[in-house]
Amino acid sequence: MTPLLRLVIVGHVDHGKSTLIGRLFHDSGKLPEGKLEQLKAAAERRGMEFEWANLMDGLQAERDQNVTIDTAQIWFRTPKREAVIIDAPGHKEFLKNMVTGAASADAALLVVAADEGVQEQTRRHASLLTLLGLRQVAVVVNKMDSAGFTQAAFDKVRQDCSAFFAKLGLEPRAFIPISARHGDNVVSPSTKMPWHSGPTLLESLDTFSVPAPPEGRPLRFPVQDVYRFDDRRIIVGRIESGTLRVGDRLLFSPRDKTSVVKTIERWPTHDGKAVTAGMSVGITLAEQIYVERGQVGSHEEHPPIETDVFDAKVFWLGKDALEVGRPYTLKLATQDVECRVQSIEKIVDPVALTETPGGGSVPRDAIAEVSLRTRTHIALDDSALSPATGRFVLAKDGLILGGGIVSPCRYPDRRSALAGIKSRNLSWTEGKVGRKDREGRNRHRGTVLWMTGLSGSGKSAIGVELERELFRMGLHTYFLDGDNVRHGLSSNLGFSPEDRAENIRRTGEVAKLFLDSGAVVITAFISPYRDDRQLARSIVPEGDFVEIFLDCPLEVCETRDTKGLYRKARSGEIRDFTGISAPYERPEKPEITLRTDRQSIAESVAQVIDYLKSRVLKPSA
Repeated sequence: MTPLLRLVIVGHVDHGKSTLIGRLFHDSGKLPEGKLEQLKAAAERRGMEFEWANLMDGLQAERDQNVTIDTAQIWFRTPKREAVIIDAPGHKEFLKNMVTGAASADAALLVVAADEGVQEQTRRHASLLTLLGLRQVAVVVNKMDSAGFTQAAFDKVRQDCSAFFAKLGLEPRAFIPISARHGDNVVSPSTKMPWHSGPTLLESLDTFSVPAPPEGRPLRFPVQDVYRFDDRRIIVGRIESGTLRVGDRLLFSPRDKTSVVKTIERWPTHDGKAVTAGMSVGITLAEQIYVERGQVGSHEEHPPIETDVFDAKVFWLGKDALEVGRPYTLKLATQDVECRVQSIEKIVDPVALTETPGGGSVPRDAIAEVSLRTRTHIALDDSALSPATGRFVLAKDGLILGGGIVSPCRYPDRRSALAGIKSRNLSWTEGKVGRKDREGRNRHRGTVLWMTGLSGSGKSAIGVELERELFRMGLHTYFLDGDNVRHGLSSNLGFSPEDRAENIRRTGEVAKLFLDSGAVVITAFISPYRDDRQLARSIVPEGDFVEIFLDCPLEVCETRDTKGLYRKARSGEIRDFTGISAPYERPEKPEITLRTDRQSIAESVAQVIDYLKSRVLKPSA
């Protein structure tokens, strides 16, 4: 069986998309018998001229306004395959409907009128197709009759489109000159354009390939709902990718609960065989675990990413700007969670393709590279791996304001960072000398001073001096430097987000042991991710963790680059370097902030000691 092709048709309003589809159905003999006469009679009753576009325009409002509002879908058959044609709206006010139609497509036709040429909306649609990952695009140059069927008019559109697509890193599969109104080059070659030796529109549809079936991808089973029948709990949803069988052990993310599939329920019956992508099913589990809407079922060996912060490319459609810190609702698969924009890295004008540095907001109709933080952990994938769990929309008060795709993640998978203790047959051994005994002898409380900041912000320099001053004051203290820890305890770790998370976890556990000895522990770690610093804080008893943020601009840190690390990172010799090719998340509410671009080492040390004198350096009760 030939795979089904999903084809979206987009373009500037009034460039003839719906007319093209109506003519395609008529000339290929795919219209139901009597349908053409019915449409002509309806137009006559309404006192209007018959339009081929009315074939696809199913809404009364569309016929009255002569504009496609919602996406319309209709089955079609080419000489070689079945296809679903999606007619997407061209009007600027209905861009989100166009995005909806294009998001599920395998290929696209971009319609451009020969008499008007490439318009602002043409460029915007092309940018959106690229954002959504559509690489199979053909350009249909319509209304050649209005341009006298001349090759010069066609060549002008082809040159303009080619130049714009080149900036997007995409080369159209074909350029096809047509007149949808008169049927030239739609199904049959036109005698009015003998200079065109390429395919007709119908022939070009069979040049598109269909992506590999999602059955071969990792299993993704977003939970739609959980129903109770008698004593059974049936978990229902649509299999977006992969294959599911009775006896499979499923992991439900987030929350990481596992159980074995006991039965697969399909209506009216299920023959016991595997169910695959595209099927809506219900399952029961051998062991009853708590599962709810929004969780994603997967096989344990290929789980989705579990995180509360991720990178994305967003197309913003809201009348008000997308703003850093403002709450929105993120809808991804069946998950609905509150999120906020943590940072805006870059803004791209989808028409001019100009880039500007990110700031505090994204204007309407712009594309932006952002990082998003959700209130709770969610399950997602890089959109290239799994479109269903890698695409999302942003909404406010029920109104969709933007859409986006998940980018390759620079942040750690929190599943590994929060995996917890692997060995369960363990118990903590309490000695006969406790922390309070040691603090009493030391005549001061223990605490953890966690210094965080970019490379070059002064962590090690301040840490060394702070340790010496505290030692001179008679305190029991120890300095854990990031490089020193990586020489031994973390010598087997690299600098990927996951390895960074594990390095911080290990250091937090070591700091906790020093704290138990009654010491003032000083750490100096870039620790770029808020979640990792929060993990370190959670390891230490409440009230004993002091976050010290060394606030120093990147350009100042680079001037202090005695090891040449920033230079190597900018040249590509060092990957995942914080501040250059990996993110740094500024602390939101640190206990101490040191402006190390303005303060000397001595001033910074004095500020920390003043804080300790007022809160920590008192004899333990």
